[in-house]
Amino acid sequence: MNQMDKTAKIEDATKFTVKDFTELVKIGIVNSNTITAFTGMWLAFQLTGVSFIQNLDILIFTILGSGMVVAASGAFNNVIDRDIDGIMERTKNRPTMTGKISGKRALLVAAVLGVVGEALLFMTTWQAGVIGLIGIFLYVVVYSMWAKRKLVSNTVIGSFSGAVPPLIGWFAVEPTFSAVPIMLFLVMFCWQPPHFYAIAIKRKEEYAAAGIPMLPVVKGIERTKWSTLFWVVLLTILPFFMWELGLVYVILATVLNVIWLALCLYGFKMEDSMKWARISFVYSINYMTILFVSMVVIGVFL
Repeated sequence: MNQMDKTAKIEDATKFTVKDFTELVKIGIVNSNTITAFTGMWLAFQLTGVSFIQNLDILIFTILGSGMVVAASGAFNNVIDRDIDGIMERTKNRPTMTGKISGKRALLVAAVLGVVGEALLFMTTWQAGVIGLIGIFLYVVVYSMWAKRKLVSNTVIGSFSGAVPPLIGWFAVEPTFSAVPIMLFLVMFCWQPPHFYAIAIKRKEEYAAAGIPMLPVVKGIERTKWSTLFWVVLLTILPFFMWELGLVYVILATVLNVIWLALCLYGFKMEDSMKWARISFVYSINYMTILFVSMVVIGVFL
């Protein structure tokens, strides 16, 4: 490699675009988790009688803090997964793989985001800050460094961290447990396995090549469909423990769950499992969006 090539490579490595940053922190996951954190916070305001207008600082600290904590976790994950991301089609172009962001720089970004995010959360309540720390530990250490690579149950274990944001939002306003935050946690927890199983089916060969023991790789697609059905059945039960959100919510959530149940059952008859996985994935995204937006809207009338 001549000097010109070396210089060009160094220049490429020092470029840090907005797109590179959003890919590093997994902005899609940041956005979706921030919505669930906001929902938890919003419901806490509405159900406890705490003034929303008089506590705009809590809103700002919670949204920014939870977003940064999730972003930090995503960046840490990208650094940890560099040995397998290059093998998988959907991850081979991440900035940590192309060299646009070095491992050291990614770690620095992750650390800064994590520290600032946690500082903001602790400015609401110490409980929200601790829950944020637990979320980072579960995702980065327990899931990314261990379960994802070693256990078939990696998706379920990873769901614990993914269910933390609504708890952060709730505890930032009302630092005590009650039925609503527990149910929000369980909704997020039960939603994640069927959502990620759909991805795992679509990317089965890639996960196999990377040596990641996803359920479809180890147990097969048929078993994955049964597991998907199991988690959707659990989701179907949860609305009946959420009467504090009113009849409209219970009916809406039940309708969404019944549709997903029907889709799961139809999956056993479809010969094209990849097509079913794509449909299931799209439905899971719309399901979560509709469910949490409805919670926010309904919260206005509580």
